Amino acid sequence: MRWAEEQVNSILAQKGVDVSLIVSVDASEDGSEAWFAELTQQDERISVLPQGQHEGGAAGNFFRLIAEVPAGDAEHVAFADQDDIWLPDKLQHAVMTIKQKDIDAYSGNVRAVWEDGHEKMIEKSQPQREWDFLFEAAGPGCTYVFTPAFYNALREFVRSHSSEMKSVYLHDWFFYAFARSRGFAWFIDPEPKMFYRQHSSNQVGVNTGIKAVITRCRNIGNGWWLGQARTIARILDLQNDAFVRPWITPGRRMGYLHLMKNVFRCRRKASDAAFMGVIMAVMWVLNP
Repeated sequence: MRWAEEQVNSILAQKGVDVSLIVSVDASEDGSEAWFAELTQQDERISVLPQGQHEGGAAGNFFRLIAEVPAGDAEHVAFADQDDIWLPDKLQHAVMTIKQKDIDAYSGNVRAVWEDGHEKMIEKSQPQREWDFLFEAAGPGCTYVFTPAFYNALREFVRSHSSEMKSVYLHDWFFYAFARSRGFAWFIDPEPKMFYRQHSSNQVGVNTGIKAVITRCRNIGNGWWLGQARTIARILDLQNDAFVRPWITPGRRMGYLHLMKNVFRCRRKASDAAFMGVIMAVMWVLNP
């Protein structure tokens, strides 16, 4: 709620496009619902979904939005977080890129900004790999822009797999995986069009610094990260693919070896692939 006004203003000020803002307010006690309700009286471009039960963090909230909001006559659908700042041409640039490249989904790099004022470019636009979608997102979900055709396909899947969606922790990772697994064309833009605010309340932030490395090691070591990859693979019915089959079942030692040999098919960034290789080697040693 602290940064919501600046966020909303940056969305409504987008140039070259007509914007409608549909808001899903997760269960909270910070006054968000009343604040957004007042906004709907001031600007007809804004509408708010009835507040539901706690949706299970950001992912649950976005799955709820998709399930309840059809594309209608919108020419494109974009996602926003609660605290980021959009550059004035963010949507216009994304729409032009989608049309020029004839793609179904768009995402991009961002500039992370911390409360002390320092900034850092967060690059996610390395060349896509054959299986990267099962192991990482295509950048922050608040950079995602979809065509109606892709959004409607995603929405139909989410609505028909609502119970399975509850086990997905990161919506942006799942959206990218759905697109790639179904043959939709996705482009990750190297040009940042958004300030990605970092603060203590971020559910998921950028992977920078020693603390982030420790968190990544913990998530991989305790099985969470690979568990999410397995969950997404099963939801998308990829468990019998020749690449997925060796590691889809937890605890298979040869599965770690298989992933270790194929890390450069799994991660876009070379250092991330190398890091994954080291972790898979450790897991292979620790699981005789």
